[in-house]
Amino acid sequence: MNAPLPLHALDAPLSHAHLDALEEETIFLLREVAAVFERPTLLFSGGKDSLVMLHCAEKAFGCGRLPYPLLMIDTGHNFPEVTAFRDQRAQELGADLIVRSVEDSMARGTVRLSRPDESRNAHQSVTLLEAIEEFRFDALIGGARRDEEKARAKERIFSHRDSFGQWQPKQQRPELWTLFNTRLQPGEHFRVFPISNWTELDVWQYIARENIALPPLYYAHQREVVERRGLLVPVTPLTPPRDGEVVQTRTVRFRTVGDITCTCPVESPAASALDIVRETVQANVSERGATRMDDQTSDASMEKRKLEGYF
Repeated sequence: MNAPLPLHALDAPLSHAHLDALEEETIFLLREVAAVFERPTLLFSGGKDSLVMLHCAEKAFGCGRLPYPLLMIDTGHNFPEVTAFRDQRAQELGADLIVRSVEDSMARGTVRLSRPDESRNAHQSVTLLEAIEEFRFDALIGGARRDEEKARAKERIFSHRDSFGQWQPKQQRPELWTLFNTRLQPGEHFRVFPISNWTELDVWQYIARENIALPPLYYAHQREVVERRGLLVPVTPLTPPRDGEVVQTRTVRFRTVGDITCTCPVESPAASALDIVRETVQANVSERGATRMDDQTSDASMEKRKLEGYF
């Protein structure tokens, strides 16, 4: 484990020069998708990465002029503060927002839970593939970053998916400079990740520099939690305390937001983006490693889900 940086090192201002290059690359890729594909969409959850990407899209095309709709796959167990913020931003931008629900897939019988309290997070793959077929999307723009997790570090920026929506790591195409092979056979599509080269620190520096509004869950607030397997699990009707667990009220924030049943906060007093930048400089555990219960089941959890069509 790395030793924490001395306080005087944290007080030194961080350079923002690299953010211009990252922003320029992201804008180029967002425009490339609009130029190359016939039916693209931008995956938009209301989380920090998708909000950064949406901010870059505003710069790329202008407010109210997005050339593709926004798509959200809702498990039905998302934090209400995040879905409300999602709807608000889409309305402010005048963007078309398409929401498809895992609960609808359950009603159709295409998703079946092994038990009532099973997390629906992994089942988003089925609903996503159904939405792709419904709207015949040929490119889905996502906010995944390579620093998040091992499987995502293998991704190309233009990630090819076969006719079953599957990711085959050995069949990905070379990406030389800014040349991308975007040819598709019928039924295939691409997942495109314009912020692949960003890190969590880059994202927070950019949020601070651009003054991007986020759902309040990202900043310090009081919340009831229990300690479980090294994580702070929020106490909710979907994640009640187990026998023997002690409910505590802690000052926490979320590093990432997703399905309530598998997303945990971290203890933190950070009340602003600049506070979070200071914390992130010292972090030695990735945001998914520190907050996601579903990634702790196996070292290959994410890769397995991606092979099945996950984001």
